Amino acid sequence: MSVLSKPHFHNEEAAFKKLEELLWPNGPVCPHCGGNERIYVLKNVRSKPSKKNPEGVVRHGLKKCGHCRKQFTVRVGTLFESSHVPLFKWFQAVHLMCSSKKGISAHQLHRVLEVSYEAAWFMGHRIREAMRSGNLKPMGGAGSSGVVEVDETYIGRRAGKPKKRGFSHKWPVLSLVERGGEVRSFSPDRADMLSIMPIVKDNIAKEANIATDEGRHYNLFGETFASHETVNHSRDEYVRGDVYTNTVEGYFSIFKKGMKGVYQHCSKKHLHRYLAEFDFRYNNRVRLGVNDVERSERALRGIAGKRLTYQIPYKGQ
Repeated sequence: MSVLSKPHFHNEEAAFKKLEELLWPNGPVCPHCGGNERIYVLKNVRSKPSKKNPEGVVRHGLKKCGHCRKQFTVRVGTLFESSHVPLFKWFQAVHLMCSSKKGISAHQLHRVLEVSYEAAWFMGHRIREAMRSGNLKPMGGAGSSGVVEVDETYIGRRAGKPKKRGFSHKWPVLSLVERGGEVRSFSPDRADMLSIMPIVKDNIAKEANIATDEGRHYNLFGETFASHETVNHSRDEYVRGDVYTNTVEGYFSIFKKGMKGVYQHCSKKHLHRYLAEFDFRYNNRVRLGVNDVERSERALRGIAGKRLTYQIPYKGQ
């Protein structure tokens, strides 16, 4: 049976039950006061009548807290709060974004989900926010491969900068990839030593072994970490024993194919969320034992405690 044929992808009541299973594994919790003992289920409650729905709409998953006396659903306090898009369509959108290796455009979501383009665009950003990880554990520490590859690439175009040879008119992207593990990507304003070193020190363990290319902005790595080995790409040196940056370059290959072939354009203010999307899929890949279903469920668990309004994505916060 196809994954998309499951009830929560087509039925609103089933979608609420599925989301409750994911976010409330131990039973309902009031998002207003945190109470979980006296929670009552409210059935057959309808919203206020409107021109579009004269009889109102059934409010699925509605509950009431016996402590604070407030009503709520599982969507309150999450990225889905106050959304007018049916919850089952959110499930479809999450699955499509998590199962598409190079992403899926807002126009494609607009056509598949039968929602407006503006709604599809905003849904994409909300889902990317759910994918954003707050993992602060240093990479390359005990219990890992110990080798972290560091490299930068360039994407897009800086506002007011004419297109020309080189990279000065593009935005840099810095990625740290632990071999056999995860990736973390950042969008600093510049790809120089002053911008890169604080990011690397905050995210990589001191006992890690670093592999980079011959860029001069990596020169001080040897003084900070256990070892720092380089390959000289300008001399056509790409592998020397176990010294290479092929892993991070493979990640960049997928990232660029998605950004250029699917999304086509991205401004600086939205770049961090697109990086979160590609990082999430890489960190939850099949090779690490995560299939499309589990990847989607992990993204859905990330909606809790986050809110995103139309104003926030446009401000780039």
